[in-house]
Amino acid sequence: MNTRIRYAGLGLLAVTGLYTGVWAYFSPKGWYANFPGFGLSWLPQLGPYNEHLAKDTGAMFLALAVLTAVTLRQARDDRLVRTTGAVWLVFGALHFGYHVQHLDMYGTRDQVLNVVTLSALLLVPALLVLPVAPVRRDGPRPVRREGPR
Repeated sequence: MNTRIRYAGLGLLAVTGLYTGVWAYFSPKGWYANFPGFGLSWLPQLGPYNEHLAKDTGAMFLALAVLTAVTLRQARDDRLVRTTGAVWLVFGALHFGYHVQHLDMYGTRDQVLNVVTLSALLLVPALLVLPVAPVRRDGPRPVRREGPR
């Protein structure tokens, strides 16, 4: 994996954490009724509104956003990037596992969108867990040509 992919992945995760976290924490009823936005609503089907759960979800996403923003500023720190990726990967795997068991509550469009967005929350951190490819400083290797013997 290269550094550009790390920056892009961390940036995407930071935006995801901020988007969900700010909305869920500061407008829990609005978040519950309208998440993920864009004219869609995925939470009411999963059970009754609970302000405590909504605000805790927002706080958790904000905490992930802070960790990711710190990591974004130090994207060359392999250990920090991989740790942040692992944290998001644990969350994403458990989150994905729950939701794929409850897709029957949605229509086809929302089922597909759930799987696609939750898969992205697995793929991006999985990429961050990979080590950065070493940068070659000695230039390209010369081509060996065998002559007639």
